Amino acid sequence: MASPRVVLITKADCHLCENARDAVSRVTASLGLEWSEELVDNQPELRERYAEEIPVVLVDGVQRDFWKIDEARLARVLQRALAQ
Repeated sequence: MASPRVVLITKADCHLCENARDAVSRVTASLGLEWSEELVDNQPELRERYAEEIPVVLVDGVQRDFWKIDEARLARVLQRALAQ
């Protein structure tokens, strides 16, 4: 069974992104999962897609949250993904 792929999309100089990193890190660590971060600064396609929503959390390519990450909701999404 593959682990869910968790990606946090951020940009430079973003205070919400700092909070999001902390939240995603706490939730994924509690479930023993890895996560990655992608900066939009040098990726025009990501910057265009998520311009007003950064930071954004994707789970298996599906947007699950943005701006302020809801840790309880993210945990539920990941637990469901792990149960499949």
